[in-house]
Amino acid sequence: MDGKKLEYKGEAALKEIERLTSEADIVQQNILKEILLQNQKTEYLSKYLRGSALDTREFKKSVPVITYRAIQPYITRIAHGEGSSLITGKPITEMLCSSGTSAGEPKMMPSIEEDIDRRTFLYNLIMPIMSQYLTGLDEGKAMYFYFVKAERSTPCGLPARTVLTSYYKSKHFKFRAPDAYHDFTSLYAAILCDDGDQSMYCQLLSGLVHRRQVLRLGAVFASAFLRDRIVP
Repeated sequence: MDGKKLEYKGEAALKEIERLTSEADIVQQNILKEILLQNQKTEYLSKYLRGSALDTREFKKSVPVITYRAIQPYITRIAHGEGSSLITGKPITEMLCSSGTSAGEPKMMPSIEEDIDRRTFLYNLIMPIMSQYLTGLDEGKAMYFYFVKAERSTPCGLPARTVLTSYYKSKHFKFRAPDAYHDFTSLYAAILCDDGDQSMYCQLLSGLVHRRQVLRLGAVFASAFLRDRIVP
């Protein structure tokens, strides 16, 4: 991804959204070609594509739509130390874990280094969109409740963590350039604390210290607001 896109804010971000959505078919075709070019030699795609790996029509005709269960054996093999080339042309750097609420057990999703760039780009679009409908988002401080979850490792040593934990521990979050939309009350040390109760306590305390400057509250999940009522 073009590094400049990670810096898009305000009008620049809105223009990029307009470009992507007004040329959606072209954008999607180009992205698919990039994916095929990057992954054409993987074991998984080689199983289905006999002709040109860059032929998007051949891809749509030959590569089936699958469920997680069909790709899980490949993920398990990578988690136990086999090469990333089973399913991707670039090294897998971490496993992103689902919450486990749909089937009772978290699913692991392989992630390459540039994935965090794409996720950061999407997160950076939130405020420009909201600012079209809400005023004052660039004033005062924001008391947002952010939490990480304890991560684990796969048998071969890859970190396995939730999507948000991955983002909060990334350089894009920890070292983001200061701007009025992200003037948080919470310290990074509090956000990155694995102990949920201690993290909540410190974030509440930080909000109390800056209470005269706080103009908005927020959380990724509404349950965080219920949680702050039961912190001992």
